[in-house]
Amino acid sequence: MKDILEKAARIRLLIFDVDGVLTDGSLFLGDDGQEYKAFHSRDGHGIKMLLSHGMEVAIITGRTSEVVKHRMANLGVKRIYQGQHDKTVAFLELLAEMNLSADQVAYVGDDVVDLPVMRQVGLAIAVQDAHPLVKKHAHWQTPSGGGRGAGRDVCEMLLEAMGKLDEEMAKYL
Repeated sequence: MKDILEKAARIRLLIFDVDGVLTDGSLFLGDDGQEYKAFHSRDGHGIKMLLSHGMEVAIITGRTSEVVKHRMANLGVKRIYQGQHDKTVAFLELLAEMNLSADQVAYVGDDVVDLPVMRQVGLAIAVQDAHPLVKKHAHWQTPSGGGRGAGRDVCEMLLEAMGKLDEEMAKYL
């Protein structure tokens, strides 16, 4: 874990995939075509804690959904890339826009479409129930599954690497 925390200490941008990472991957579609997703509230609080300590957070997802836009706005995430069939394009755009190197970025994914970005970043993270090939190429795997607290696992690990986790938790004691 020490080597993971060393990698994590260099991170300035955390990128999440959505389906299978911030959700359990289920897609609920109404008769009218409306899409519904279930997000874990602890993941949201983790993202808010990270943002409050200056970490940048972004979303790169292959699907396009209004519910993702609304959820991220509620959390304060401003960098949202939806409909990204080639996630590398958005990743490179983020690097240029934020003047970051790839080793300053962590990416959390669950499926093979995430691998092109995961293989470039400084900290590649797979959720516990990710595809086996994704786990194979990850530096770290979350204890929790996608949509089941994996996002919070990542946020707390990064807060620990920043030396801020104890301070953050002390607010609630």
